[in-house]
Amino acid sequence: QVQLVESGGGLVQAGGSLKLSCAASGRAFSENGMGWFRQVSGKERECVAAIDSRGDETYYAVFVKGRFTISRDNAKNTMSLQMKNLKPEDAAIYYCAASPSPSLWIQTINYDTWGQGTQVTVSS
Repeated sequence: QVQLVESGGGLVQAGGSLKLSCAASGRAFSENGMGWFRQVSGKERECVAAIDSRGDETYYAVFVKGRFTISRDNAKNTMSLQMKNLKPEDAAIYYCAASPSPSLWIQTINYDTWGQGTQVTVSS
């Protein structure tokens, strides 16, 4: 079982930037498709971005496309989400997730391991 730990959340003004990191330990990180999800209280967890095990394929939700960049470093067992031009509606708890499959997945059901989450707050 892989363990995931997110970091990098915080408070930022609208238009600002944050970089989230996810450190993985346990099973072979390079075999896992990975994703970043976010959740606001009372709403379903939604996929923000996803990446396949090799980093060859990426997915971005339409509401972050052009502003967020997902990347991974398999040599360091880390994944990142660079967030730019943040908007108040981006405020949420952000989670990194690992799939047992190397493919790119968007649905939460395809992920079996989740980090504890990191809070992102965007002030207007």
